Amino acid sequence: MKRFVEGEDRRQGILLPEFLDDWVSEENPVRAIDVFVDELDLDALGFEGVEPAATGRPGYHPGLLLKLYIYGYLNQVASSRRLEREAQRNVELMWLTGRLAPDFKTIADFRKDNGVAIRAACRRFVELCRKVGLFAHAVAAIDGSRFKAVNTRDKNFTRASILRRMEQVEASIARYLAALETADRQEGELAEAKAGRLKEKIASLREQMRDFQALEVEIHAAPGQQISLTDPDCRAMATNGKGTGLVGYNVQVAVDVTHHLVVAHEVTNVGHDRTQLEPMALKAREAMGCEELTALADRGYYNGEQVLACEGTGVLPCIPKIEWPSERGLFTRRDFVYDARHDHYTCPAGQKLTRGLVRSDRKADVDHYRHLTACFSCVLKPRCTPDKLKRLKRWEHEAVLDRMQERLDRMPKAMRIRRATVEHVFGTLKAWMGATHFKMRSLEKAQTEMSLHVLAYNLKRMISILGVAPLIQVMRA
Repeated sequence: MKRFVEGEDRRQGILLPEFLDDWVSEENPVRAIDVFVDELDLDALGFEGVEPAATGRPGYHPGLLLKLYIYGYLNQVASSRRLEREAQRNVELMWLTGRLAPDFKTIADFRKDNGVAIRAACRRFVELCRKVGLFAHAVAAIDGSRFKAVNTRDKNFTRASILRRMEQVEASIARYLAALETADRQEGELAEAKAGRLKEKIASLREQMRDFQALEVEIHAAPGQQISLTDPDCRAMATNGKGTGLVGYNVQVAVDVTHHLVVAHEVTNVGHDRTQLEPMALKAREAMGCEELTALADRGYYNGEQVLACEGTGVLPCIPKIEWPSERGLFTRRDFVYDARHDHYTCPAGQKLTRGLVRSDRKADVDHYRHLTACFSCVLKPRCTPDKLKRLKRWEHEAVLDRMQERLDRMPKAMRIRRATVEHVFGTLKAWMGATHFKMRSLEKAQTEMSLHVLAYNLKRMISILGVAPLIQVMRA
């Protein structure tokens, strides 16, 4: 072939042998993976097999298997069988593992048996980022997203879904019984064969109904009144789109707004975010090593008890209040101005609503503010309330929420920053994980899998920020 770039002859011998190291450039990410794992104290992190047994066949060092997994998750290869194949043909992995190629069972067992240690290694990388000084601004965005588990919606049962499926089976049985009655009035071999098939279907449906009835009893006794057959820890969770709920886990992350590094993460099977603010913010503050952390979150985290729990811990939450729509165009709570010094509200008509001595709804922490006489003759009453008096409820710790609102008012772009910071992380992780998301079963293993994804994500971010060679110098320092 003339005028084309020509390759080497496959049978051509090489006079001077090439080194495997020549095939891996100095800026290749595998060099950062190699140094990171070599600098870890695997025994202190809790990895099994660091000290080899005195007898038996020698095993693979846990550091080698950890390098293999970090490389795999960095390159969207999470399957143990695919990692086995890659170790046999991938030049980068040959360099990283010293041309060792463990079988898929050894690779899979390492991830299964070292979950706690793998999560500790992920935290150790965050500590490395902190030592570099990347968390100087002490602002983190917190959010949660639903990830699919290894459990289809057909294998998940709730009280509502089991009743719906039992109704569908009953309807199918009635339909087949009507068809069987029609077939019995007909004659011939074709009619007899059709009747036999219908009887088999009816028997199968009745057996399915008995299984559903037994499952219904188990659902009432199960925690959360929900059962998943494939992965018992996952739960059915609603999403924003109508009819787009999934069966999976709720992944919580806290992301540094400056460099978009994931500083803390957690996998839960709770379908909402209302109780996740305090635990995630405290984890983020500890990971970033700052005395005071500003935590940005969306309205899904708005919970007075959680905001109060952050008070005095060094966490300054910034969450927009949930504004309920006005009924029939009436005044909203924003139209009433609170005076903390005199402890009263000023209504749109200029009247002062004072606190009642008795909490009329018998709640121990909610006060009621009203004006005993002004409402009867007020010209604005039709726009204010349909009741005799306008009553405003105020939580006894409402000042904590007011201070949070003041912080948010001083940061008008806070929610835009939060969205641009954390949504990109979730989009990247879900793209890496593919359509099925989690590949392992149970909450504990899902946490291990997410830690490997987060470690790979943070490593890629650090390489983008510093470069491979400077990152290696930081690791060895």
